[in-house]
Amino acid sequence: MALLSNATESKVSVDVDRMNYLLLTEDQNVSIPLAKPELLWGNALFKKELETVILVTGWKTNIEWDRGMKPIKSIFNAYHKRGGYNFIAIDTANFVDTLYTWSAFNTNDIGEKLAEGLQEFIKTVDVAKIHLIGHSLGAHIVDAAGRHFQALTSKMIPRITGLDPANPCFNEGEALSGIYRGDADFVDIIHSNSMVLGKRDPIGDVDFYPNGVVSVQPGCMNPACSHARAWRLYAETVYPESENSMQAVKCNSLLAVRLGSCRGKRIPMGFACPKTAKGNYFLETNKDSPYGKDGNQ
Repeated sequence: MALLSNATESKVSVDVDRMNYLLLTEDQNVSIPLAKPELLWGNALFKKELETVILVTGWKTNIEWDRGMKPIKSIFNAYHKRGGYNFIAIDTANFVDTLYTWSAFNTNDIGEKLAEGLQEFIKTVDVAKIHLIGHSLGAHIVDAAGRHFQALTSKMIPRITGLDPANPCFNEGEALSGIYRGDADFVDIIHSNSMVLGKRDPIGDVDFYPNGVVSVQPGCMNPACSHARAWRLYAETVYPESENSMQAVKCNSLLAVRLGSCRGKRIPMGFACPKTAKGNYFLETNKDSPYGKDGNQ
């Protein structure tokens, strides 16, 4: 339906005054206007000496919906357990909560607004301490932020992580290019719903294919479940005891991995992924949590 609508622009214009940073802490969550980033780092709950994770979720998710908050809370809980991080989610208001094609065409504008905030942000916080993470349409938003940030500052965001970047409207020959290697120093991608809600093609410096290039993940019965699996897998790897629980090998297919044809060095998918990694990596996971087959269960 998204592709057949033949939309060329969004009819819901992005208004930065309606978007917010959401600073999550153990005791409280603080909402701060995206247009006023100085209120973020000026807040007593924000620790300038810590690394900062900024998360953007996808279509039909925002901070006012329990369903929309689930990936935010899950990933936050993991970072909180690890400790040593400021954790910020971006409240995109209803700009990715409308008709899908309109939401897709808003990703670039939202990313541009986020980049403008980051431009001010690095006047106080070292850019080397920033990690942008996006799920679905959120992956394209954080990538647009990285791209615009580079144009504004001539600096690069150190790492952007794409969790099953949205597929419809972001393919070759279409108006939207979406997340791609080169828009940060290091771009890592987890593909969990290839060719349906998520992109199939390798687009990062390193692309991980848990359980192969598949549209259905083990234990899932519908595309939404498989699409969400990417953020569930990533969240599990953030926990200190599980950061090495999903070991992947560079290969051209999962079958080749099973046959033992790929004997390269294994690397962890997710949080602990080395920034020197390049290419396509495959691994198998469990159908239920804990998903990692290589960690402390």
